[in-house]
Amino acid sequence: MSATGSASASTTDLADTLARVATTRLTAFSDGVLAIAATLLILDVRATGSPLGHELLHIWPSYVAYATSFTTIGIIWVNHHTVVDQISHVDRRFLFINLFFLMVVAFIPFPTQLVAEHIRDGGANARDAALAYGFTCTFMALSYGLMWAYAARGGRLLRADADPRTVAGITRSFRPGVPLYLGSTLIAFASPAVSVSLFAALAAFYVLESSIFVRTEDGA
Repeated sequence: MSATGSASASTTDLADTLARVATTRLTAFSDGVLAIAATLLILDVRATGSPLGHELLHIWPSYVAYATSFTTIGIIWVNHHTVVDQISHVDRRFLFINLFFLMVVAFIPFPTQLVAEHIRDGGANARDAALAYGFTCTFMALSYGLMWAYAARGGRLLRADADPRTVAGITRSFRPGVPLYLGSTLIAFASPAVSVSLFAALAAFYVLESSIFVRTEDGA
């Protein structure tokens, strides 16, 4: 190999190494934020009344809200790894989109607490709590989809060997997110309880959808 060829190969290897480091740091930072957001959810599950047994039953909305939000963040984490696995490198725009996405996810514990505390109140409090939760999830889905669209458009940040079926499957899975969350949110104007129930159903749906998607892509 000539000196020029050797230098070119070294430059390519260095670029590949830097790209791997960048995506690894992206994953590590994102994992940390998602883990903290999921952990914060349990801090809002409290039983302070008496007798304790009655209070443990009385705070059942906290359990439902916790389970719904933890499942939602868990699916976000699983799918985030699937997305990053298809990416060869990142740029500053992608990093800022990912940062905004993580900021929205880290906000989820707050509306989760609002739903747990006010969903049984009825009226304006329950409606506003459901709206706060729903719009947070809608912005989450919007920023998540934007992040993938930016990376996948024209193969901008994708690996050269990215599986077209996987890329197409990820794209399809993001499409219904914003309409589903926004529709469920707007239902809160008519029935906050139904709206919150739909958020729980969406969490279960995405668990099922993700499982089916993985089996399909693996050919199992």
